[in-house]
Amino acid sequence: MAFLLGLASLLVVPLSSARCADPLPAEENESPVINLKLDPWKKLLTWSYQTNVTEQECQIDTPPSSSTRQIPEPGDQDEYSCHFPNAVLHRGANLTVHGTADGAAFRCALHFHNAGREGSGAVNFSCVIYNVQLLNCSWAPGPAAPADVQYQLHCWACRGEEEIECPHYMLDGAGTRVGCHFGALPEPQLTDKYIFLLNGTSPEAGVRFVDFPPFRAIQMEKLNPPANLTVDYNGSHHIVQWDNPEMRFDLPRSSLCYEVDVQVAGTSSQEDPVSQYGQEKNVYLVPYAAVRGGRSVRLRGRTLPSAVWSEWSTTLPFAGHPEPEVSGTAVALVGLLVGAVVLLVSILTFLCTRWPLRRTLFPPVPQVKPELVGSLAPSPKILWAGDHQLPSSPDPEDIVAVEEMLPCVSGPAAPATLGPSPAPPKL
Repeated sequence: MAFLLGLASLLVVPLSSARCADPLPAEENESPVINLKLDPWKKLLTWSYQTNVTEQECQIDTPPSSSTRQIPEPGDQDEYSCHFPNAVLHRGANLTVHGTADGAAFRCALHFHNAGREGSGAVNFSCVIYNVQLLNCSWAPGPAAPADVQYQLHCWACRGEEEIECPHYMLDGAGTRVGCHFGALPEPQLTDKYIFLLNGTSPEAGVRFVDFPPFRAIQMEKLNPPANLTVDYNGSHHIVQWDNPEMRFDLPRSSLCYEVDVQVAGTSSQEDPVSQYGQEKNVYLVPYAAVRGGRSVRLRGRTLPSAVWSEWSTTLPFAGHPEPEVSGTAVALVGLLVGAVVLLVSILTFLCTRWPLRRTLFPPVPQVKPELVGSLAPSPKILWAGDHQLPSSPDPEDIVAVEEMLPCVSGPAAPATLGPSPAPPKL
């Protein structure tokens, strides 16, 4: 009974609001329009004329500032109509039919008001197509909705099908309808659209309906997460690969968009996701140096027409740098080489300790004792006369003693040091 009362209030209010009572200018005659009425579910305005009309036009104005004009379509039994599929009526609307009849201008207006308690209409309405052919819609009760409110969802597909009500409602903990599952959809077409109207009923108070512009099906699809995600290593890069999910509509692979999210494993921190278009074989390369520190990767995707992202895929860690495999023969050879080197070093150490091997290999260079250098007298000058040496005192024999000196230490040459400089002569 409550549902019938709610339905009646939704249909009766627009009919009782039809009127042509707006003040008309003096040059305009009484309107020839009769039976002006609005079907808010179909968003269809219909009327008839009681006289011949030469020119006509219909118009709808909805808040906050939307206005649409159309040329009326003739129907059966001299009835005319205007269809406003994109109009949103739950906030109210002003509809006008104007034209010329018998050479005089006329205008007839209808004001539509959404009956019911303010704030009782459903909120947060959304719909998604998932698993290729299933449709789910969800909403929440309005902030001023009665506690016993129940909502009904109606849908029209823009292929000429009749209106259908939700076949399977989803309930919250209080038993209130907050969602709808429509089941399998018909074969898809790129031009598919859906029109929804959500009204409500309650014995306590009237409930306002809510309506929406048409939903384009191609913008409603929610893909499944990317499948078969794998991470391999080629020696310098990690290779992330995945498969494209199945799509409802026949779109090219390049219309797919993915987000690759590389995050630090075990923490909530994550890098900015990287976007990548879909390909026949999806590959994303990550340098090995960029994923040190125990990082992992996950993906999600969507089609470019849709704003709905899929859920995130499973998270896979990046494997550590693979260690090269070492055979038993190689290990034995390395062990023998290390042992030989140790043995050789031990022998050389023993020999160097036992005999002065360094002096044998590098014998010292004999040098003059420093104390004898200063005692050597300068060589006398020898005078010659022609080919004969002039007589002079005999040269004393110089006896020079030599002894072993330590080898020079390699390095930069030490600067020569001289005795104290003689004092300058006094003048």
